[in-house]
Amino acid sequence: MIEIPSDLHKDLVPLAFLLGNWAGAGVHDFPGSEKCNFGQELTFSHDGRDFLEYHSHTWVLDSDGNKVRPLESESGFWRIDGRRKVEVVMTRDDGVVEVWYGELADKKPQIDLVTDAVARTAASGPYTGGKRLYGYVNSDLMWVGEKQTPEVELRPYMSAHLKKVVTPEDVERWAKALPDDMPDDGIAFFK
Repeated sequence: MIEIPSDLHKDLVPLAFLLGNWAGAGVHDFPGSEKCNFGQELTFSHDGRDFLEYHSHTWVLDSDGNKVRPLESESGFWRIDGRRKVEVVMTRDDGVVEVWYGELADKKPQIDLVTDAVARTAASGPYTGGKRLYGYVNSDLMWVGEKQTPEVELRPYMSAHLKKVVTPEDVERWAKALPDDMPDDGIAFFK
């Protein structure tokens, strides 16, 4: 279910499907790095201004699905204009700062992004750019990331399937929003 908070900046309504806390798992595979399954927690939030705040943490999973160690962390800010153009400023824990531009697809909750600018610290590894695709599919958030380095052409390196995390506050809010005339047995509701 996509909710549009009453205090969400009007320009961000097309991105409302991203809002919330998400958790799930995916696959990481890039030449020169460890191939692994990973877990992810991701949050899109807002404070009423014209951007979404973004935080993502991933960690390597062992064969039983247990956390082994951190993999990547990133944070940033997402904006959209009236022509469905999306811009993202993102900072990664490995010393990379990126500016991404892209577009919200027409009539579906899907965003394609491409790096426009990349800045790296001396300590970061080689990286020259990337692409990302985010999509809201059957109430889940799915994404795939591609990256390139001077030695490796643009190729997929991470993808994940995330579920919305439901909090007790969400349940309480939804319960308060139910109509007062709900049938006691629940069966009549589906007739």
